[in-house]
Amino acid sequence: MVRPDAVHVVVVGGSGFLGRHICAAFQARGARVLSLARRPAPGVPSARIDVIDAEPATVGDLFAEHGTTVLVNAAGAVWGYDGQALEEANVRLVERLRDAVAKVPHRVRMVQLGSVFEYAMPTPGRQLTEDAPSNPSTAYGRSKLRGSEIVLDATRAGLLDGVVLRATSCAGPGLPSSSLLGRTVAELRDAAVRGEPAVIRLAPLTAERDFVDCRDLAAAVTAAATAPVVGRTVNIGSGTAVSVRRLVDLLVSASGVPATIVEDDTSTGRSAGVGWLAVDTGLAERLLGWRPRHGLASTVRAMWSEATINVEEGSD
Repeated sequence: MVRPDAVHVVVVGGSGFLGRHICAAFQARGARVLSLARRPAPGVPSARIDVIDAEPATVGDLFAEHGTTVLVNAAGAVWGYDGQALEEANVRLVERLRDAVAKVPHRVRMVQLGSVFEYAMPTPGRQLTEDAPSNPSTAYGRSKLRGSEIVLDATRAGLLDGVVLRATSCAGPGLPSSSLLGRTVAELRDAAVRGEPAVIRLAPLTAERDFVDCRDLAAAVTAAATAPVVGRTVNIGSGTAVSVRRLVDLLVSASGVPATIVEDDTSTGRSAGVGWLAVDTGLAERLLGWRPRHGLASTVRAMWSEATINVEEGSD
């Protein structure tokens, strides 16, 4: 067992939604954490650097100075970005991290946050396992798959000790408004501030998805950082497909804000075309000792509580 205080972690994208939760999870375990991003991460020692533009030797020197034993890539572009942005954030960034790690005199553990959308989409009712074909149908999924392959290829070449966590859709406190659930929370919060009912227009909510709480995903990353698992892809999710409409309704109920949800066919969903999706998390439990802890009710309460805190702080 690796002592927590012996783990020196660099979290790339540590100021982002997932990165903040990952930094907090490592800090709670006593690890020494450094966020690497274009802007500082609150409450975490930070280095502001653009990894893509910087020389690999410069980034490698920073890793060496921190005594980095674990590198977590929590950065990257998501749905809605064009091909160039996806290439830069999900492929080129990973290449630069690989090249920087190669400059460090000791072997570094790298945890790559992949995506379930790297797989071909499953037959409804059948959970995705790690041996499912990697045949993504979207530009986002293809770019994430290429990033994962870079890490696994580098592991086989002996440049680093890599593991890829293929995560499902994420929910939880601080979810950005660019996501469907984050937008729902933001519009409910704004309506609460105005003291008016909310009218929220969303893409059709017919899909059933596997949502993992961001705090559970962060726990999976900390487990993967020290687990004796190398060169593997591991699914991270709740293991259950949930109606997106049900999640939206739970958010409305938690907020107490009178709301009308309008499902608009002209809206574009971030993962349009995916009707049903859930993953099998058995391998994560066996290899990482991880299982999801937060149910839907806990996730929804935390999302609304965080939004309410932000409103109160903004009114001071």
